[in-house]
Amino acid sequence: MISEAMPRQAAQPEPVLRVEDLVVEYRLGKREVVQAVSGVSFEIYQGETLGLVGESGCGKSSAARAVMQLPAPTAGKVILNGVDLAALNNSDLRRQRKQFQMIFQDPISSLNPRRKVSDIVEMPLLVMGEGTPEERAKRVRDVLAAVGLDPEASLDRRPFQFSGGQCQRISIARALVSEPLMLICDEPVSALDVSIQAQIINLLQDMKERYHLTMLFISHDLSVVKVVCDRVAVMYLGRVCELADSETLYRQPAHPYTAALLSAIPEADPNRTPQPIAMKEGELPSATNPPPGCRFNTRCPRAREICTQVVPPLETIADRHTVACHFPLTAD
Repeated sequence: MISEAMPRQAAQPEPVLRVEDLVVEYRLGKREVVQAVSGVSFEIYQGETLGLVGESGCGKSSAARAVMQLPAPTAGKVILNGVDLAALNNSDLRRQRKQFQMIFQDPISSLNPRRKVSDIVEMPLLVMGEGTPEERAKRVRDVLAAVGLDPEASLDRRPFQFSGGQCQRISIARALVSEPLMLICDEPVSALDVSIQAQIINLLQDMKERYHLTMLFISHDLSVVKVVCDRVAVMYLGRVCELADSETLYRQPAHPYTAALLSAIPEADPNRTPQPIAMKEGELPSATNPPPGCRFNTRCPRAREICTQVVPPLETIADRHTVACHFPLTAD
């Protein structure tokens, strides 16, 4: 008797970036230590954009810089295409940098004011030893045109001769000239006027499709993240408290902190009464001395005794939806 073959389940694709138990600490003097990032883990798959959100000081930019090894994390793994970046020496890390680039928050200060645009955009290729001078010059022209700048009018000018939005386009060109696999955007539109923000967001979306990019997008603007990101990770005081698909997170947040963040999004409707933000009043906890247990317990209206003693693990409550909370909102 011939038995029928059991159907095989499709193999889960390997993530482009996997961050495991990332820890970033900064020492203040001899005794105080700022716990900027405490055991953060997440994965990003090919062609995906993961948003990392939270209020100022939650550790999202520190996590992004640790992924870039600027500087290297205190502990944990940053695995890009199967290679642990945190375990590489300087020369091996330099060879890997072709695959991951970063766009910084302040477009003007991130560019050398004494260098011409041609030199700024070409520099990654020079450092990596790629191409002949003619090939590099052609690639610089092509990427400037791709980000919406006229090469003839831009190559011989310096950053102070451009607006903030144009400087961010130059920063994007510099990041893309090496044709990276991974692009990390650290609040790329927060320093720009609202009218320019939409242009840069649309540009990033276009560049993602054109260069087949995988992106980590850091922002405190939840309305921007909703448009740009496929999944969203919410950070509070150095830890991820919720991770879900963008649509699910905005429709049905499971963590009280996520719900508070969403309730703070301004709405352009004068006839709608703003909903109160569900948080306790009081002083914000310090990253040098975070509260025990759940770090949100000092501000959480649902906090109970266990929340002050036991750190809640990230647990799956639905497909592609995890939350670190002893009493998630979905339990209601």
